[in-house]
Amino acid sequence: MSSEVAPAVIQQEVKRRSFLVDLLIRLVREKPAGTVGAVITLLLLLTGIFANFLAPYGYNDIHPADYLSPPSAKYILGADNLGRDLLSRLIYGARISVIVGLSATAISTFIATIIGVLSGFIGGRFDTIVQRFVDAWMCFPVLVILIAAVSLVGPGMLQIIILLGLLYGIASSRVIRSAVISIKENVYIDAARAIGCSDIKIMIRHILSNIMAPVIIIFSTQVAAVILAEASLSFLGLGIPPPTPSWGGMLSGSGRTYMFLAPWLAIWPGVALSIVVYGINMFGDALRDLLDPKLRGGIGRYGTKKSRGKGVR
Repeated sequence: MSSEVAPAVIQQEVKRRSFLVDLLIRLVREKPAGTVGAVITLLLLLTGIFANFLAPYGYNDIHPADYLSPPSAKYILGADNLGRDLLSRLIYGARISVIVGLSATAISTFIATIIGVLSGFIGGRFDTIVQRFVDAWMCFPVLVILIAAVSLVGPGMLQIIILLGLLYGIASSRVIRSAVISIKENVYIDAARAIGCSDIKIMIRHILSNIMAPVIIIFSTQVAAVILAEASLSFLGLGIPPPTPSWGGMLSGSGRTYMFLAPWLAIWPGVALSIVVYGINMFGDALRDLLDPKLRGGIGRYGTKKSRGKGVR
């Protein structure tokens, strides 16, 4: 009797487990590199939020007597050409990366979802026209479009966020469109039409709810690309204007000018940017593998072999 009750109790406990807890357990067990990436992403987020409390100095506190001071007890990572603490500027630069990365990615995901859902669901001539526009947009190099657009509207955080959101949102709509096309052919979409549901209701209740996995994947994988694009623009002098610290701007300004006299000015911003982009990419790839239904096979998901073995016995 107890052997019959045990599987039911285990199944009930699995049902009680929330989706996020299950995702976290799978991430730790199946994706160690993704777990490291998740830790790096969490540290970046916390550093950006609590930059005022973590930074030992203000990002623009100038100490002329500490001109190009090497790493020491006072300045852990050294000081720049104006005597500003490099560690503090790196911490505040993390806040810029968090704001730009999350905001621009949210805008791009929203634009990609709107374009992809409408184009894939309506289809026909409307889909053809929209996709030819997307094709033309994707033909231009990303950096060229950004340089031309920033030259017209001027540098600034708001401008960079909007431009990056538009740029990556239009290109990412292809993925959403493909998911919508595969979903709209299902039987429950025809059943919804048969009972009189409008197209808007079908798109909101049946299409959007079934494409959340690719939407989350697009969001998680684009954050690193947006951060890298903002750093590239700041490196070229078209991003966040000084004295606001940006990792790309720190590499371009004092880092490039004094890299032989004070190499820490170029090393630490580059290391921070590399670690963050690597961590977010690893975390995004892990989420893609865990959330994509096509990749959640019997071998890939933990515990499946055990359950199959028990079933056979």
